Amino acid sequence: MKKLLPSDISRLNRENRRNARLRWPMALNAMTLKSLNVYTEQFGFSLAKADLVLLDRGWYVTHSGLLRLARREKCHGISVDPVEMFCDKSTASFTFRATVYPFRSSSGFVGYGDADPSNVSPLVHGAEMRVAETRAVNRALRKAYGVGLCSVEELGTHTRSDQDSTTPVKLPPQSFHGNGLAGHKVRDQLSQIIRQHQLDPNLVKAYAVDFCGVKSLKDATREQVENFVKELSEWAVKDRNALLCQLNSYLSSKEGAA
Repeated sequence: MKKLLPSDISRLNRENRRNARLRWPMALNAMTLKSLNVYTEQFGFSLAKADLVLLDRGWYVTHSGLLRLARREKCHGISVDPVEMFCDKSTASFTFRATVYPFRSSSGFVGYGDADPSNVSPLVHGAEMRVAETRAVNRALRKAYGVGLCSVEELGTHTRSDQDSTTPVKLPPQSFHGNGLAGHKVRDQLSQIIRQHQLDPNLVKAYAVDFCGVKSLKDATREQVENFVKELSEWAVKDRNALLCQLNSYLSSKEGAA
């Protein structure tokens, strides 16, 4: 695998560490930062481009990050085919086989991916076939380029029956420790982002708790919540798919967040 120039590695390491501290200030430790440096140097992953996400103090690569890696390494091609015997449209169950060819003479690296309503987020129900294809491609790409990290899209989920995508996120005024008017403005901005980009408010709330590094949003400062709203807005505009991957992870890892 091609190595980044020392100057590129140094710059990207600084950027990634800065972005990691902004996004997950309470979840970082010496081990996660060291791992981040390794993945930066080995694969050129960028947090600013949503190549990686931190979940439960562990790094996960994203589909977009793997595709960017393949493009940098001049991947010769990717083929994807359904595994007919494991596909059933009536139950929305699908399995795909992907083969990645890193170079012209390669015999290919194979990966399988499956999806059905029980192991995908409610946000993507009806798109199980595409999820299965993405998971297959991710596994094949990880094998082809030696990426030992699991991808976010491969994570299974456990749905909650009480999730309601129309329920607004409740951010108590006291959570901002300051001007009540400013608090209302931030809540209005957050509600608008959720409606505009069709995000699950419960998952957004869980992400906000994690982002602010608090046990409950009532413990967050106004500045923390404002930074979160800014981050959410920018991410939703730049790469909504990566944001959905981040939010979907809280179905299993942050299901009990309040």
